Amino acid sequence: MNADDPADAPGASAANQGLNGHLETEPHGNDIAHRLNWLRAGVLGANDGIVSVAAIVVGVAGATAETGPILAAGAAGLVGGAVSMALGEYVSVSSQSDSQRALIEKERRELQEEPEAELAELTAIYQDKGLSPETAAKVAEELTAHDVLAAHLSAELNIDEADIVSPWHAAFASAIAFTIGAILPMLAILLPPPEIRVPLTFVSVLVALALTGALGAWIGGGSKARAAVRVVVGGALALAATFLIGNLLGASGVV
Repeated sequence: MNADDPADAPGASAANQGLNGHLETEPHGNDIAHRLNWLRAGVLGANDGIVSVAAIVVGVAGATAETGPILAAGAAGLVGGAVSMALGEYVSVSSQSDSQRALIEKERRELQEEPEAELAELTAIYQDKGLSPETAAKVAEELTAHDVLAAHLSAELNIDEADIVSPWHAAFASAIAFTIGAILPMLAILLPPPEIRVPLTFVSVLVALALTGALGAWIGGGSKARAAVRVVVGGALALAATFLIGNLLGASGVV
């Protein structure tokens, strides 16, 4: 053990442990990107399933107490919503991934055709971030030697070639999440006796929305209370509006 070595100085071990712990708990780019993708396709899909199907069945229940129409409307909303969510996610993520792949191919072609110009561009990027010209040149050269494409994609486009989202994964995740969310209001409206089915559906849906809103905020690192309140208020307004419309239609004799 060398007392002159900074790594062997008193307290250095504790400092290193603290740094390691910080690195383990501090969120970084790739981790955040993956979590946000699943947040968008998963938790938001579940929220949509809960709210949209609950609004449908509560609206129909406001017009009629018969179980058949409520079941038919709820089932149609569940299937149609899940398919719609899957298609929407597939189209959206496909456009995103196609754009990313086009940018990657463009960068790969430029690196093959103009390597010196690309190296100068990478050096300039690091100079703009505050490095001295000498340090920026050294960083650019070392990153180029390690993985030239990855270095340019990260610095110029903030893209990681390994992180391109699969449209099929997003579509399936969204459809499954929507279906799971939609099952709750279906059970809440169909299982209880007619006289308590609507109030019970209101309560169960709002509790579920609070939980999914808080879960989404926890995954994304936001305020759980704010997110829960936001989705609960929105869900309550949707349920109240559809129930009122259904009730008016039922009372008028239209349905």
